[in-house]
Amino acid sequence: MHSEIAVIGLGGVGGYFGFKLAQSLHPDSNVNVIFVARHSTFDHVNSHGLRLLSPEHGDSVVKPDRLLSGVEELSAIDLVWICVKEYDLEKVCEQLTEKLTDSSVILPLMNGVDIYDRIRKIVTKGIVLPACVYVASHIKEKGVVEHKGNPGRIIFGNDPSFPHYVPDKVIALFNRAGIVFGYRQDPFQEIWTKFLFIAPFGLVTARYNVPIGKVHEDDDLKAQARVIMQEVLALAHAKGISLPDDAIDRTFQKAATFPYHTPTSLQLDIHAGKQKSELELFAGAIMNYGEQHAVPTPATRRLYEEIKSTTS
Repeated sequence: MHSEIAVIGLGGVGGYFGFKLAQSLHPDSNVNVIFVARHSTFDHVNSHGLRLLSPEHGDSVVKPDRLLSGVEELSAIDLVWICVKEYDLEKVCEQLTEKLTDSSVILPLMNGVDIYDRIRKIVTKGIVLPACVYVASHIKEKGVVEHKGNPGRIIFGNDPSFPHYVPDKVIALFNRAGIVFGYRQDPFQEIWTKFLFIAPFGLVTARYNVPIGKVHEDDDLKAQARVIMQEVLALAHAKGISLPDDAIDRTFQKAATFPYHTPTSLQLDIHAGKQKSELELFAGAIMNYGEQHAVPTPATRRLYEEIKSTTS
């Protein structure tokens, strides 16, 4: 049976995993791997292919079976990986709705604890597999993705709306592509565990423009991060998601393993003066869930408002 697989977005995440997908499935007359890229990225990949610099693959180039400049150019698809920035998520979902069937599978390879909920507000067809990603990759230049360190890893699990659907085809695809993954029936504990790190550290580093190491060693900054973590834990509890009692201590232990001067992506975007950032992905999700579940989130709101005031 012929399959259409689309990767939307060729940034650090989409570029890395899309490369592995295209490389492993070419040539295969039963599968079409489609890349969706915009503007100069489309032009570069169209002319030169997608280039990955990686300890796994050296310096290698692939071309997809089809390259499109927009979601609206897709036909019906079997599997779609959404690898865009969170501020583009709703628009992509709106464009996808007419391309999906009841058997289509969506795998969002994005940060954040509210991604599944946001997709399901728009997308009513198909299967949505909640996921989180661990990969040290970034866009070096248009059409060129640089990956460092260990192989990227995807954690994903069952769609809460279709809990008995087992994604055997996705698992087989990952195995064939050599993608490291973990399959959980309920992936939300892992998703929230990652969020417990990226949201507080992202907000504190963005607010004060300091690296992760400074937050970890400075008593005041560390205390601010800890209070936000406590707010996140309270939200997880309110949503019925069980995190370990020592989750905050583990999160600080993880932070201590990063090189001192490591920045966060939110910090870099805010202080580069970018009009769009993932501030809503972190603070917005915490505050929105706080309102929904009557959980106070004053520490998050304060940093959110202070960051907003510096960028307005």
